[in-house]
Amino acid sequence: MPVIKLTHPSLAWTHYNPVHIISGIDVVENLQKLIPQHKILFITTKGFTNRGITAKVLKKFGRNRVIVYDHVNSYPELDDLDFLTNLYRNSGFNCILALGGGSVIDTAKVLGVTLLCHLENPLNETLRQNNPHVWNQSLPVFAVPTTSGTGAEVTPFATVWDQSTSKKYSLFDKFLFPNIALLDPTLTLTLPYKETLYTGLDAISHSLESLWNKNRTPISERLAIQSIKIAIKSFPNLLKESENLYQRKQMQISSLLAGLAISQTKTAIAHSISYPLTSYYDVPHGLACSFTLTTIAKILLNERIVSNSQMIFSLLEILESLDLAYEINKYINYDKASNLISFMITPERAGNFLRAIGKDEIDMILQESFGHQCH
Repeated sequence: MPVIKLTHPSLAWTHYNPVHIISGIDVVENLQKLIPQHKILFITTKGFTNRGITAKVLKKFGRNRVIVYDHVNSYPELDDLDFLTNLYRNSGFNCILALGGGSVIDTAKVLGVTLLCHLENPLNETLRQNNPHVWNQSLPVFAVPTTSGTGAEVTPFATVWDQSTSKKYSLFDKFLFPNIALLDPTLTLTLPYKETLYTGLDAISHSLESLWNKNRTPISERLAIQSIKIAIKSFPNLLKESENLYQRKQMQISSLLAGLAISQTKTAIAHSISYPLTSYYDVPHGLACSFTLTTIAKILLNERIVSNSQMIFSLLEILESLDLAYEINKYINYDKASNLISFMITPERAGNFLRAIGKDEIDMILQESFGHQCH
């Protein structure tokens, strides 16, 4: 096999990210200074309502200015989002404030475009029925991430799930970029161990997938490398000390940098493999998109397709110490996963990978990643 070494992106590239990023402590206390005097749709979860965050927002802006939607679930559903679009379409909102993880922020980004859209059920018509549509405007979205993993606060993507058909859709448009991303590490302190683990793995997946990506730019490459360097130092420490604010802040930065990287490149083969596992077997996204990383990285390292090998080896040591094969087998085994291989090669994700990949190689990756022994 010839040696292929691709260490630099093409000379022709563009890079764009319009999100205004603000970092600090207690950003909720300063929201009034950042959000204009408008009517606000506040999107969050019951957990933050129960912890008193919703009450703080209402106190800051006044109950007459804020309508609260706090029923976001882990995977934003197509029909639910169309329902919310019709529920709030004529409510006179001037902006959307999203406080939560990736699902909350994705919900806000979707509503940002659908609330101003003339289609009756925009997602059903554009995604399920596959009718072409151009999004041409959006409500301002202010994103406050409370997990360190998705990077949704700085990306032009939003994930929409259709459980009726076990499909996952991605909206992609410049109008899905939030206007402002507000980073406050104190909001991540209450994240339980499993969510800290899985969201951290999601961030690591984003940085690696951005590096082994045909669409990478010199800027996205540096963002991804810096994200990985921070994760190598902070992720193991955070898993041991979940209330360490410094480590929380570091992983928040790592997640942000990885999000900035994939905002240019999109994700690649590990994410392509992951989506059927989540759609059919409810495997948490961060685990589904990360349990194959070690196997994929070793293939590329052996073929000398990626650079920064020492850094990647250091990251792989961390991933191997987490025994992700054990974690994934709690949700699904190799035999069930292998039945989904035909759904795992999606052009919009697998096509971003540095080289072509087929079903037989996906099967090998699954076998290795599940710790499956062939007989």
